[in-house]
Amino acid sequence: MEVKNKKLTDDQFFAERKEVLASWPTGKDVDFQEAVDYQKSIAPEKRFDHKLTEAKKAGITLIQPRAGVALYSEHIKLLQFLENEGGADLLPSTVDSYTRLNRYNEAETGIEKSKESGRSMLNGFPIVNYGVDICRAVTSALKNPVQVRHGTPDARLLTEISIAGGFTSYEGGGISYNIPYSKNHPVDRVIAYWQYADRLVGMYEEAGVSINREPFGPLTGTLIPPCISNAVAVIETLLAVEQGVRDVTVGYGQCGNLIQDVAALRSLRQLVDEYLTKFGYKGVNVTTVFHQWMGGFPQDEAKAFGVISWGSATAALAKATKVIVKTPHEAMGVPTMEANAAGLRATKQVISMLRDQDFTNIPAVVAESDIIVEETRCILEKVIELGNGDIAQGTIAAFEAGVIDIPFAPNRYNAGKVMPARDNNGAVRILEIGGLPFTQSLKDFHRAKLEERAKNEGRPVSFNMVIDDVYAIGKGFLVGRPNN
Repeated sequence: MEVKNKKLTDDQFFAERKEVLASWPTGKDVDFQEAVDYQKSIAPEKRFDHKLTEAKKAGITLIQPRAGVALYSEHIKLLQFLENEGGADLLPSTVDSYTRLNRYNEAETGIEKSKESGRSMLNGFPIVNYGVDICRAVTSALKNPVQVRHGTPDARLLTEISIAGGFTSYEGGGISYNIPYSKNHPVDRVIAYWQYADRLVGMYEEAGVSINREPFGPLTGTLIPPCISNAVAVIETLLAVEQGVRDVTVGYGQCGNLIQDVAALRSLRQLVDEYLTKFGYKGVNVTTVFHQWMGGFPQDEAKAFGVISWGSATAALAKATKVIVKTPHEAMGVPTMEANAAGLRATKQVISMLRDQDFTNIPAVVAESDIIVEETRCILEKVIELGNGDIAQGTIAAFEAGVIDIPFAPNRYNAGKVMPARDNNGAVRILEIGGLPFTQSLKDFHRAKLEERAKNEGRPVSFNMVIDDVYAIGKGFLVGRPNN
């Protein structure tokens, strides 16, 4: 299929919408104009766009957990606990895995088994199965804004029900919710699915309702070089804005080196503004999100709090608009709501203490940021070239050529040739460049950084470094040294 970065026409959109809403019974309850009116009735303090904009102006970092269970009454209790006992500023509804795969019959079975057993038999909240009215019961029961977080390649029906259901922010994108999450979904098809989702958000925007959109920054969450995640964030922003989206939160997943992490978020802000201007998009409100460590966690709760606090400090010093919070039970499966709230309180304490400190303009951060900007521009300019100026066409071609290549991703349309490893200071560098269109000076920079580590450790630069780094945090270290 040929996918271009052009706003869907009304004829295209409504023909597709008829099929989408007919694909599951709850789709019939979605009425666009009625949903617009309902969204307009939601108070400003319960809207994501409003709260993020106010935080950006004030220079503060808001906190948001991940959370979702099968039964809607229990889901409401969970989210109320997190805002009352955890102090969450923003709330999630994390969707279950069956819904992410459009397997709604199995999600329905999970709901029934949850009722029988008295505990959640799904790892999230099945929005599509519940439909508009129950979603409104959830979103209206809370004091704070609520976002849908999921991981769905084909999220068209989920988007329809979510926004009609009163959620005011929606996560994901055609790359970030495909390549790291699925094996067999083609790049072009999923970009097209997300054009539908973004066009729907654009239609709400045009009707006077601003829905916040958040590309998923961490990707696979494992040693992702900032230039790769930043390139994806810029592309997904451009794809969304073309469809009419005007409120975007771009994100980045913590890698662990403070200077590099602050620089990554600093460069991301710069690059998004630069490419929105380059393509002539105006009036887009851009905020940022920092994701606490997405890799392996220590099983010991006290050590896990150390990891959480480090992510909290980095988010505050990077001046992220919000931070996504982990729990001290991360290594042990689904956390209790008490553990989830404890992670939130620990995060809020650190963020409050560091509120008046800002690392974004210290010389080491600026120098690292300049490197990330140069790397990311190499990728983005090649994408634009491959697409003859069309970012969607260029993205499809870029995955075929390995110009965009996400480490450790399961998708078979991803080249899988890029291999990252940490340097001697714990910053993520690139061991195997693959098809990334770097200049020779950038390639030399990465090699020199890894050679410096190798010399320090008395071993050659090799894949063993990668393996050691993947498991290091769980063992209490950032860099996977041979003697750890």
